[in-house]
Amino acid sequence: MTQHRWAWVEIDLAAIQSNVRSLKGLTRPGTLFMAVVKADGYGHGALHVARAALAAGADRLGVATLDEALALRDAGITGPIQLLSEPPESTIRELLDNDITPAVTTREFAVALGKQALLRDTVAPYHLKVDTGMHRIGVRAEDAPEFARSLVDFPGLKLEGTFTHFATADAAGDWDVQRQLERFQRVLDNMRVDEVDPGIVHAANSPATMLYPDAHFDMVRCGIAIYGLQPSAATAAVLKLAPSMSVKAKASFVKRIGMGDGVSYGLTWQASSPTEIVTLPLGYADGVHRVCSNEMQVLIGGTRCRQVGRVCMDQFMVEAPRGARVSRGDEVVLVGSQESERIPMEELATVAGTINYEMACGFGLRLERVYR
Repeated sequence: MTQHRWAWVEIDLAAIQSNVRSLKGLTRPGTLFMAVVKADGYGHGALHVARAALAAGADRLGVATLDEALALRDAGITGPIQLLSEPPESTIRELLDNDITPAVTTREFAVALGKQALLRDTVAPYHLKVDTGMHRIGVRAEDAPEFARSLVDFPGLKLEGTFTHFATADAAGDWDVQRQLERFQRVLDNMRVDEVDPGIVHAANSPATMLYPDAHFDMVRCGIAIYGLQPSAATAAVLKLAPSMSVKAKASFVKRIGMGDGVSYGLTWQASSPTEIVTLPLGYADGVHRVCSNEMQVLIGGTRCRQVGRVCMDQFMVEAPRGARVSRGDEVVLVGSQESERIPMEELATVAGTINYEMACGFGLRLERVYR
């Protein structure tokens, strides 16, 4: 529990280390491992996750923004850090100052990067992002070999790696994954024909690491799975992961209401008989989606209890178990285990109509984290 609030997130760093080792165990010896710690480590805390992942054998870290990379450098992380997308040209000075490797998707950025590196009498490494079918960012697969060739002799630049990203890797045996793999392989083959070394080749995200060994190449990039959250039902059948995030609170108020009394805004729930209502001090500003109102459950004393009434910004209410004695200060679990019962992140995500990725990120926005 934190000192300032009766609601918090617990992060099990040993679980993260265990997951990194398990995922590395799926790859061939010598395959590099990137731990993706963007979005503040998917809500788990980027710095703590980075340290745990590196200690467990990760070779480098992946982030989404320059600010995320700079925060890690400022905290003393010295290992390789890569941006998984191309940043604005205005960031190049700080990229070079802090030894951060960007992705390249446009010639304009590549030229600007090379020019500034040349002015410093240095060489800037970059990873070429190839769009093989997801159509988000990247040089089109048919254009990528020539794009790479055109930069080979550009002073100040070094092609350190070539990568792509899958759109449907969370489905086993998916045809679109195979099609993207074939396109990517053609790009690599054509680059080599043109005597362009693609460097570190990588394509596999968490689900591809678990489901598509042919996509491992020289490095895998694992995000959601290092946190013990399954990308899909298909991956759950391949590798058991250890969930690292629990979401907990303490009962801030307990009151008894009569039959017919309503709870929360709009009185969308009324008691069918006299009952005890327990208030918890967290709400949709903390990642408990309002759409979960009257649909989710929590654990009190190892028993599942129904949430009742609309979820508020900072609080929500649950109905106490029949016959149970609940007191102010009793611990309640939203995600995680209590006694023999467990509520997984995926369950709450299903109720919210979203994915476990978003739920974890949301819980990390305002709730304080406790590490163990």
